[in-house]
Amino acid sequence: MTINPIIALIIGVAAGFGIALIIYLIKRNTTFKLISQSTKIAEDLERNAKMEAESAKKAALLEAQEEWIKQKRLLDEEVKERQKELRLQEKKYNERLSSLDKRLDSLDKKENTLAEQEKKLKSKEEELLNKKTEYEAILTAQKNKLAEIAGLSREEAIARLREELIAQARQVAANDARLTIEQIKLDASRKAAEILSTAIQRMAVDHVSESTVSVVSLPSDEMKGRIIGREGRNIRTFEKASGVDLIIDDTPEAVVLSCFDPVRREIARLALEKLIADGRIHPGRIEEVVAKTAKEMDENLIKIGEKAVLDTNIHNISPNLIKVLGRLHYRTSYGQNVLEHSIESAWICGILAAELGLDQEIARRAGLLHDIGKAVDHEFDGSHAIIGANLARKNGEGKIIVNAIEAHHEEVEANSVYAALTQASDAISGARPGARREMLETYMQRLTKLEEIANSVDGVNKSYAIQAGRELRIIVEPQLIDENQTALLATEIASTIEKQVQYPGQIKVTVIRETRQIAMAK
Repeated sequence: MTINPIIALIIGVAAGFGIALIIYLIKRNTTFKLISQSTKIAEDLERNAKMEAESAKKAALLEAQEEWIKQKRLLDEEVKERQKELRLQEKKYNERLSSLDKRLDSLDKKENTLAEQEKKLKSKEEELLNKKTEYEAILTAQKNKLAEIAGLSREEAIARLREELIAQARQVAANDARLTIEQIKLDASRKAAEILSTAIQRMAVDHVSESTVSVVSLPSDEMKGRIIGREGRNIRTFEKASGVDLIIDDTPEAVVLSCFDPVRREIARLALEKLIADGRIHPGRIEEVVAKTAKEMDENLIKIGEKAVLDTNIHNISPNLIKVLGRLHYRTSYGQNVLEHSIESAWICGILAAELGLDQEIARRAGLLHDIGKAVDHEFDGSHAIIGANLARKNGEGKIIVNAIEAHHEEVEANSVYAALTQASDAISGARPGARREMLETYMQRLTKLEEIANSVDGVNKSYAIQAGRELRIIVEPQLIDENQTALLATEIASTIEKQVQYPGQIKVTVIRETRQIAMAK
């Protein structure tokens, strides 16, 4: 079969075209792959370049930071060195300045010394000139006298000489009298010192300062719960009735009573011991026992006063003064028990009187009663010396005793030697080492002042300074003060305390208004 050349040509062309097309497609696909690979390679190169650049940047920053730290450290060291040098220079400068100041002071002292010496020399020179003038005048007078004597008769010359000798003798006698008086004063001072020393040695006693707390022993710790009562009502009633802080802590079988007033604290101690022994502890019983104990305290005061009178061997003292003396047992002055101080002063005063040949009983009487006003000085106006003198005068004491009491702090003039002896014995007793302690007295005066401020307000029935002076508890009359006035009253008293009292920390003012209604079932 023969193929047509044209058809063959067409077939050949078509085949060539197909082959060409296939070759083109293969090349195109290959080109696209190359382009894609090139793009990827370029992106990888760009990414790597960025990472390398970032790494290089961080490295540069780290290197710069390290260099900065190094330079800063070097700069700091240099600054420290400079500061050290400056301090050394400042020290040297200050030393030189101090040295110059010392030199200036030395020069000033030398200058002052020279000025004083110059002044003394001028004064001596003037004194010498005055003496020279005086001697010249005396010489001239003697020459004139000689000239006069030369023209006098024997009798006239003897009379003139006698007058001059008498005048000289009077001058010598006056000088001797002055020296004798000075020697007598010196001997009197020595003798007085010997008498005082003897009195002090004979009255050397031990002294223990009063405390502001009392410890009450309990039969067991179970008793603490009974003392506290339900919700603490027994404690509140006891503190309200007695005016004393009742402290219950971890101390085994013991409670503590705290109060600046020894009389009030002693009443509370005795009352609490009675309640513990009785076993019946409730608000009604507490108030009853405290009131009864307060009455018994009056009898105890009389016993204490009588013992003091017997110990000092003094007679015929008024019973009122004996009771007041008993109250002194519960008073302190700068931490010193006033009754013990009065007894000691009485014996010292008696010893001084014996050394001087005076009446010993009068002296002991004055010494024992000199501080009697301290037992009542908060009840009347005036100093304890004046109050004590008025009290002694009302109870039949003589003028010598009254004057000794009111003059022992030199508020009035002393009219007798017994007043001077009372002053001396009071000073000796109070000046002994360990006799007095000012801090306790200051503390007690502050607490007393708090109660005085509260009691001076109308409508206040009682007031108690408790919690070591950190709280002032005030009980008012319900008929005079209503509920609205209590808040105002507390604020006013707190303001008065801020103005008149110096104290550390804060003081809580509590005003209590209580009404009671009592009915009898028959």
